[in-house]
Amino acid sequence: MEAPVLTFEMMAVLCLLGLTVFLFVSEIVRIDVAAVMVLVLLGGLSYLPGLETLARPADLFVGFSSNAVISIIAVMIIGAGLDRTGLMSKVAALILKRGGETEGRIIPIVSGSVGVISSFMQNVGAAALFIPVVSRIATRTGIPLSRLLMPMGFCAILGGTITLVGSSPLILLNDLILSGNAMLPADQQMETFGLFSVTPIGIMLVLTGIIYFVVFGRWILPKSRDYGADANSARSMQVYIEKTYGLRADFFEIKVPEGSILIGQKLSDIMMAHHLYILGTSYRGKKVIAPMADTVIEAPSRLAILGLRRVVWEEFAHPFGLEILPELDVFADDFAATESGVAEVVIPPGSAAIGRAPIDLRLRQSHGLSILAIHRGEETLSHVETDDHPATHVGLVPLQAGDTLVVHVQWERLARVKKDKNFVVVTSDFPQEEMRPHKVKPALVFFAITLGLILFTDVMLSLCLMTGALGMILSRVLSIDEAYAAVSWSTVFLLASLIPLGQAVQNTGTAGWIAHQILVLLDGWPVLALQIGIAVLATVFTLVMSNVGATVLLVPLAISIAVEAGANPAVFALTVAISTSNSFLIPTHQVNALIMGPAGYRVMDFVRSGGIMTVLFLIVSMTGLALFF
Repeated sequence: MEAPVLTFEMMAVLCLLGLTVFLFVSEIVRIDVAAVMVLVLLGGLSYLPGLETLARPADLFVGFSSNAVISIIAVMIIGAGLDRTGLMSKVAALILKRGGETEGRIIPIVSGSVGVISSFMQNVGAAALFIPVVSRIATRTGIPLSRLLMPMGFCAILGGTITLVGSSPLILLNDLILSGNAMLPADQQMETFGLFSVTPIGIMLVLTGIIYFVVFGRWILPKSRDYGADANSARSMQVYIEKTYGLRADFFEIKVPEGSILIGQKLSDIMMAHHLYILGTSYRGKKVIAPMADTVIEAPSRLAILGLRRVVWEEFAHPFGLEILPELDVFADDFAATESGVAEVVIPPGSAAIGRAPIDLRLRQSHGLSILAIHRGEETLSHVETDDHPATHVGLVPLQAGDTLVVHVQWERLARVKKDKNFVVVTSDFPQEEMRPHKVKPALVFFAITLGLILFTDVMLSLCLMTGALGMILSRVLSIDEAYAAVSWSTVFLLASLIPLGQAVQNTGTAGWIAHQILVLLDGWPVLALQIGIAVLATVFTLVMSNVGATVLLVPLAISIAVEAGANPAVFALTVAISTSNSFLIPTHQVNALIMGPAGYRVMDFVRSGGIMTVLFLIVSMTGLALFF
């Protein structure tokens, strides 16, 4: 094999690679800004004499139209559409119901589910679809999103090794083997691999990832990150309301059995008598949030109650023989911080509500407002008796200009209240997206069409996904503006800006030169050491260029080395195709770039967690290849 000569262009590319790694690790500037800087620098250098082939001007921004980037944009839109229908919230609720609310139980369920899904669809698509689910889980459990997204993302990458269609390198593998056969004598021809040939190795890798984060997650995952403005705002509002108005309460879900003496009583009477708030009822499958005050209790039913723990347990549930559930069940989604919370609404001068009581205005029925307290001047009126004020039936208090209504409300209803001139909504930092549960059928139809195109046709991945994204918009699951807002443009610019650098590494021969230098070091090593060297080489290459590019470049080299060493060339080719999924050290992989923004990860978070995962991947994959091939 003729040794490639190090050229001036190769040296320029090596310097750019070094600069990229330095900017990523040092984080002098934000990682997406660093990627754009490298892109601009690459384009500028290509105009200098002797560096013209670094990047053709026509190809400099080709990354923005690449199959990978368009696919990511499309899956973000599809994921947002499914989330807007409430489907992802239901998936999150199911996971919490089966796995509880602890990090050690949630991680295996979420990561295992993503791993299985990514074995049959592109791992970035599987990760993008689960980001809303993990976000909902983080909000409802209080577990920082940064402690859940990395295990999910890593297992999405690992899941791509379970089948031969789970990742682009494995999809290419058989074609590259057939091409390699053209250069081999008849007695050394390689056999292609079947769909599930790599499944044992893939399952070993996914299980390794899950065990790794369950056992060592408390030390290697970021301790805390901002896990969503909406959730934090809801929690800070609860704290604010408690400090300002003294309203300390918890949510409870209570079962009212048949034969209970509460049957036939009005909600308003119960709330006043027991100093609590009934914010939801469920009877025979019919659930009502913010029910009317004169609603009569029926049985068997469930009540969503907001009140002091001591009062609810000792003065209400126990005397009446009611069962308090250990956690919200029927009402779990409705009272999640992303769906509802406590807010402040002011009565402005000239409002039609002045002089009328809330019960007359039917605020629960018309606006979904459950009034917890009325703050007037220095006085706070509420159902709850305090040291300063007796309990008051706030529904019967005539409203005055300047009154602040402390209410519990679903965010969707509060967004509508903002449009009513008779009220001024003081609370501003809350989720204001309109949920569209009635659109779940068209959303699922287009999602199924997308999956069908990916799994059963040869249509380009980006076109398959964009078909689903367009379907979400045409069926009005999302508006076009909502679709634009769903895209993480920092992720798009990060990946699109790095693609030309990867192409420069390959097109200038820099990749071949690096490969040759490493292979010279491996010359004369035993077969196992050669195979490990090939795996390490593939791992390094996939960090600085696309996994597809690394696979196309290294599989022919691996086949040649195997033939020369008397080893099985097909196994060496498979080693490359699997090892190009070992991309955890820096956020250059599409999945890592995707989860970086929502979880607020830094590059050093990937270095710390991904460094160990990289070593584990090498050990487990090499062990699997030795056992099964």
